[in-house]
Amino acid sequence: MEMNFLPFFISALITLVTGFIWYNPKVFGTVWMREAGLTPEALKNGNMIKIFGLTYIFSLMMTMIISALTIHQSGAVGMVGGPPLIETAKPSFAAFMADYGTAYRTFKHGALHGFISGLFFAFPMLAINGLFERKSWKYIFINSGYWILTLTLMGGIICAYA
Repeated sequence: MEMNFLPFFISALITLVTGFIWYNPKVFGTVWMREAGLTPEALKNGNMIKIFGLTYIFSLMMTMIISALTIHQSGAVGMVGGPPLIETAKPSFAAFMADYGTAYRTFKHGALHGFISGLFFAFPMLAINGLFERKSWKYIFINSGYWILTLTLMGGIICAYA
């Protein structure tokens, strides 16, 4: 199974692009700042190169998991012990890939799995943290909504184009 890694690098930018829009003061930014106890002045004090750089690196890490959740053929590759060589692959693997090699490799399918990951993985994690941090449900829903949207888009891009 050939992989195109450019979509991984592109989809890692999604966290920055959706964050720029989602946390804009005209969208959810003003409410998020109030619920987080932040001010525009406080946000200007951060090292933006460090924040954006680490965000991109962490996003690249997430793309690896998103690919495993959205591209089902990778499970078949794992059954033969890694990327198969033509000489060592079992005939059943070749038959499987002939039948299903590109099945479910669409933006829509990846977006579905990204959405499910956001709803059933990111949302509960953020809700648990928010509860212990005594944050409001507005804060939890704003951050969770961002991750649900972001993972949906990342899943769609990786599944369709990787």
